[in-house]
Amino acid sequence: MATFAPADLRALMADVFIKSNVAPDIAGVVADALLRAEADGISSHGVARVPPYAEQAMNGKVDGHARPTVTRSAQAVLDVDSHIGFAFPAIRAGLDAAAEFVGETGIAAVSIKHSHHFGVAGHHVEDAADRGLVALAFSNTPAAIAPWGGKTALYGTNPIAFAAPRTDGRPPLVIDLSVSTVARGKVVLAAKKGEAIPDDWALDAEGAITTDAEAALVGSMAPLGGRSAGAKGAALGLMIELLCGALTGSNFGYQGSSFFEPTGAPPSIGHLILLMDPEAFGGGTGFAARSEEMFAEILKQQGTRLPGDSRLAKRAAAPDGITIPDALADDLKARADV
Repeated sequence: MATFAPADLRALMADVFIKSNVAPDIAGVVADALLRAEADGISSHGVARVPPYAEQAMNGKVDGHARPTVTRSAQAVLDVDSHIGFAFPAIRAGLDAAAEFVGETGIAAVSIKHSHHFGVAGHHVEDAADRGLVALAFSNTPAAIAPWGGKTALYGTNPIAFAAPRTDGRPPLVIDLSVSTVARGKVVLAAKKGEAIPDDWALDAEGAITTDAEAALVGSMAPLGGRSAGAKGAALGLMIELLCGALTGSNFGYQGSSFFEPTGAPPSIGHLILLMDPEAFGGGTGFAARSEEMFAEILKQQGTRLPGDSRLAKRAAAPDGITIPDALADDLKARADV
């Protein structure tokens, strides 16, 4: 394993992207997002994404020079076009623009189309909660989940995230999950390492349970709820496809190409972020304090914790150094010519 100071790892990733036909400022934004994921212990969305992102930029599957455009299409709605570019600049542009008027409208919808991998959904809503807003985020992804009872994947693993501000300078509460049992990136990592996966993660191409990561990648992910309640997870997957594919004017999961393959048509998927100003609702300025009442009741029970506590603990340790596999470190250095 190789250990890097966060700033050094960020610079290395940015260099890889710049060498891979990505504009320097965009390279920095993408590197920041991946570093943040790695620091939070979300390796499936962290540094391991650099090689596929870089190869896709080299091949034009994602446009490393695309600049998002933001249009206020209704009083409380923003239409953000990523123009087949990376998602992170488009998300940043949309959140910044929405923050300027959500205090007046009470609610804002940021619709992002023709985009790429959403990254860690929880980070986007956390950024909104840091501004005092309550936020919900959705994204569709390339097909990985079959309709309940079917065998052919149509829906993506489709993350959902929620964040709310807290009192006394505490980090926001963040809930981040996908409609699959686990993120597909974890299966990809297992396949690269030649490791078996748990038997509740995925199905093979015939719809049978599998512990073979390679078989899972040509099959489908198990929907949230597993064998007993997977119909609920599949239904949520369909809901997000409609919100992020049809509503934003982007591809459905079955129309979008892989985030991992270097070539092919751009994924061109969509994201939807909803922002709410608590002061515009019935709870008014008391929202955060009322939330703390609930959190206190949860923590009275032995063995409980709030969502995101383990992520925050890993983040606190990250300044001491971030460790990645030697093979990945060597790959990045070779791509950056260092």
